[in-house]
Amino acid sequence: MKHIILGNGPAGVVAAETLRRAAPGDDILLVGNEGAPPYSRMAIPYLLEGNIDESGTYLRKAEGHFDSLCIRQRRGRAVAVNAEKRTVLFDDGHFEDYDRLLIATGSHPVRPPIPGIDLPEVQTCWTLDDARGIAALAKPGSRVLQLGAGFIGCIIMESLVKRGVQLTVVEMGDRMVPRMMTPEAGTMIKRWVEKQGVRVVTKAGVERIENGEKSPLTVTLSTGEQLDCDLLIVAAGVAPNVAFLEGTAVHVAKGILVDDTMQTSVPGIYAAGDVAEAPDLFSGRHLVAAIQPNAADQARVAALNMAGQPARMKGVLAINVLDSMGMISSSFGEWQGVPGGDGVELADEANGRYLSLQFDGDVLVGATAIGLTQHVGVLRGLIQGRTRLGAWKAKLLETPTRFVEAYLASQQVVR
Repeated sequence: MKHIILGNGPAGVVAAETLRRAAPGDDILLVGNEGAPPYSRMAIPYLLEGNIDESGTYLRKAEGHFDSLCIRQRRGRAVAVNAEKRTVLFDDGHFEDYDRLLIATGSHPVRPPIPGIDLPEVQTCWTLDDARGIAALAKPGSRVLQLGAGFIGCIIMESLVKRGVQLTVVEMGDRMVPRMMTPEAGTMIKRWVEKQGVRVVTKAGVERIENGEKSPLTVTLSTGEQLDCDLLIVAAGVAPNVAFLEGTAVHVAKGILVDDTMQTSVPGIYAAGDVAEAPDLFSGRHLVAAIQPNAADQARVAALNMAGQPARMKGVLAINVLDSMGMISSSFGEWQGVPGGDGVELADEANGRYLSLQFDGDVLVGATAIGLTQHVGVLRGLIQGRTRLGAWKAKLLETPTRFVEAYLASQQVVR
C-alpha cells in the first residue's frame, strides 16, 4: 500500500514514523514544500535569539533518519487532488498516485489587505526564510512594529527584544492574546510586557504602510498616529492551507472537517494538525486547535487508521501555553465559560498570579492561569478527564487555588 503525506512539519513527521511502525512493508512518501529538512516553527524564536542555529530547528537531528526508516522524501507543493483516481498533482506538473492520503499541510500567515503590506521591509514570522529576513533587518536599535499580539506575536516578542530592537506591538483587541486569555489575564500580560520595555497599543490596527522619508517605513495606525520603523512584522494569525482541495468532495469549513478517526468526508483521505478541523472534547463542534501536541496526537490516530489499525481521538481539547517575556500563562478547554455554567476568578497581579476556573455543573470545563506553572498540568487533567467534582466544586468556587487537592481527591475516588 502506498501512503502520501502532504506536509513535513510535526504532524507529517509523526504520521510517517507511526505508519512505518504500523505498516513495515508499505510505501511512504513525505512531501514538504520548503528547501529545509523537516523543522519546527516553534523553534524559530530561539533561532532569532541566537540560542540555536538553523539545524537546531530540525525535528530529527540524526543524519539519514528518514532514509533509515525507508520513508521517501520529496519537495513539492500540491496543487490539486483527484479523489476518484487517487492522484495528487504537484506544482512542477508531477503526479503521484496513492492508496491513502494524509493532508498535514499546516497553515500560512494571514496578510491583511493593508496598502503597502507587500513592501520588502514587511515580514511575517512563520518560515526559516522569514526568520532570515527578520534577522537581516532587526538589528540593535532598529525600530520594529509588530502587528498582532496573539499567540504567534507573543512568542516572538522576547526574541525581538533580545536582539536589542525598539519594539511596538499593535493589537486590534482590547487586550493581549484575546483569543486565549480572559480580559483580566490579557490585561495583566499587557502590563507585564510594558514593564519589560515594549510599547503595546491595543484597540488599534494598521491602516497604511508607506516608504518613509526618514525611515524605511512610515506606518499609519487606525488611531491616526504615524510611526517610523525599520521593520514591520505581521503576526495577524494564520489560515489552513486548503486551496488545493477546491473542486474535490473533501468538506472544508475553516479547516478540513474530520471525524474522530481523522478521516475526511472522502474515504482514504485523512487530515491532521493545523489544517484539520476536528470535534471538540466537550461540545462536539468542530474546531482547529493549532498546537504542536495536538498535531502529534492527531497524526498518530490518522496514521494508525491509514494502516488499518482502528484508533480514535477522544476529542480536541484547546490547550495554549505561552511564555510572554517570562510571564507564563495557559488556558485550557472552554476557558471563556459555557452557557449556564459558573466560574470563579482570582487575581494577584502584585505576585504575578491569576486563576480562572469555569464549570458546567460540577465538571471543570475551562481554566486560565498565570504564574501557576508547577501544577498547571493538573488543570488539564481535571478538564480532559471530565472529572465530576461533587462537593469539591463549592470548595473551588471559594478557594480556586485548591485545585491540586481536588484532583488528588478525585483520583482516590476513582481508585
